[in-house]
Amino acid sequence: MADLKKNIFLTGAPSSGKTTVIKKVIARLQHPVTGFYTEEERVAGKRVGFVMKTLDGRTGYLAHQDIRSDLHIRRYAVSIENIETIATPSIAPLNRHIIILDEIGKMECFSEVFKQAALAALDSPNIVIGTITLGGDEFITRIKSRGDIEIHEVTQENRDALSDIILERVAHLLKQH
Repeated sequence: MADLKKNIFLTGAPSSGKTTVIKKVIARLQHPVTGFYTEEERVAGKRVGFVMKTLDGRTGYLAHQDIRSDLHIRRYAVSIENIETIATPSIAPLNRHIIILDEIGKMECFSEVFKQAALAALDSPNIVIGTITLGGDEFITRIKSRGDIEIHEVTQENRDALSDIILERVAHLLKQH
């Protein structure tokens, strides 16, 4: 396992379970952690938006059908302000904390500030555990082709085992430091 990559990412179709795996990993990590994850907000079973939640307790809409913004993905207006004031500071490398970055996706990448913060996290000595969109623009493609990133596609068959795989990788990485 000498060639372990310190940036461990999940990808997969929407609603494949990426964030569920990330939350299982967070719950079981025995190491200081920082960062954010994103959850769907549903009303009467219908998705109305996406909420970012930092591990230090801050929350805000990433995107929502009822907020105003010039930037949209389908029916969701994207909040650049929340991306830059909630998500971005949470992924700044801090001591030897593991960074949770859920996710590098089309909405987040509307923000140049976020993109620079994501690169700073990936370039830092910190372990980064995150999710990245399946498709993606040039920026996302460049991240996926980095030599220091390991990407697992979340499927119905593997999603229950992935948290154990990631935690095992993290344990090995922490021993190497």
